Amino acid sequence: MNLKKGMRYVMAILFPLVGITHFTNSSFFLVIVPPALPWHTSLVYISGFFEILFGIGLLTKYRKQAAYGLILLLIAVFPANIYLAISPIAQAALETSQSIAIVRLPFQFLFIWMAYSQTKNT
Repeated sequence: MNLKKGMRYVMAILFPLVGITHFTNSSFFLVIVPPALPWHTSLVYISGFFEILFGIGLLTKYRKQAAYGLILLLIAVFPANIYLAISPIAQAALETSQSIAIVRLPFQFLFIWMAYSQTKNT
């Protein structure tokens, strides 16, 4: 199995599992939605739905579209990761430190790169 295919399978497992968690443990995600955004619960459910959809989509003939969808989704949810990194309230609610929240930020770019790799024919 090559690296590209391996990344596809990792994402096809990871994103649907995390997406399901948006429904089974929505309080975790609600805490990191920036207060300036409206409809917190709806945003959590919508992002979870698309994580499931695009993750599974990576295993279909619509792989490229799913990958682009994941890229857009990862960009859309990045403010939540930034909010976690700067909000002592969110950090306390999730029992994490600012250092850990900051270390998590670059992983969004890794996931974007992994998704982008699925848009290429090679």
